[in-house]
Amino acid sequence: MSGARLVGVLGGMGPAATVDFYGKLVEETPATCDQGHVPVVIWGDPRVPDRSLSLVGDGEDPTPYLRRGIEGLKRAGCQVLAVPCNTAHAFVPRLADEAGLELASIIEVTADALAADGVRAAGVLATSGTLRAGLYAEALRRRGVAVIEPDEPDQRRVMAAIGAVKSGVAGAAHRHVLEEVSRSLADRGAERVVAACTEIVLALDGSRVPVPVVDPARLLARRVAELALG
Repeated sequence: MSGARLVGVLGGMGPAATVDFYGKLVEETPATCDQGHVPVVIWGDPRVPDRSLSLVGDGEDPTPYLRRGIEGLKRAGCQVLAVPCNTAHAFVPRLADEAGLELASIIEVTADALAADGVRAAGVLATSGTLRAGLYAEALRRRGVAVIEPDEPDQRRVMAAIGAVKSGVAGAAHRHVLEEVSRSLADRGAERVVAACTEIVLALDGSRVPVPVVDPARLLARRVAELALG
């Protein structure tokens, strides 16, 4: 195991999503003992300003907080960077380059998986900041995959559900909203629904959606295990 690369997880956005990602990293690692798992340093700072609010022009720039976390992971000896927050990817690629860390991009790994499966159109459930920044739209269109996003009223409902998960009060009504919006995307031609916010993954029951639901956090975990273990 001495040859494994140390992975830095820039987490805390939010804390529950970070816990979920680490659990998936353990599941996706082909280990038979403790020593076979990926060595990880987790930087869990929930004080990072809201990424989505910043991108829509209503919040503080999170860049200094993100840079501080990435620099801390670099000082800890990390070589690979994983960020289980989709919206943060509007900021972190440049910061990872500055630090000399290899970024396993949750956006790119998801777009790769959809293209490899021959998907022609994908629905995207995400924060308003992720949609405004065009993170998935750009990555998917480069691969010939059309993007279907919720209309404005549905997007407000999605954001309310995300907020409920972050505040620990998500219930059946919020899950129902995510199922309804997912079905709407499928009705409009989506062959997959991408749960492109790690809080959505925690609340959406994919078995109640008529098309497969893609979990970017799990795809990221699989990719990180590959990069770390070679």
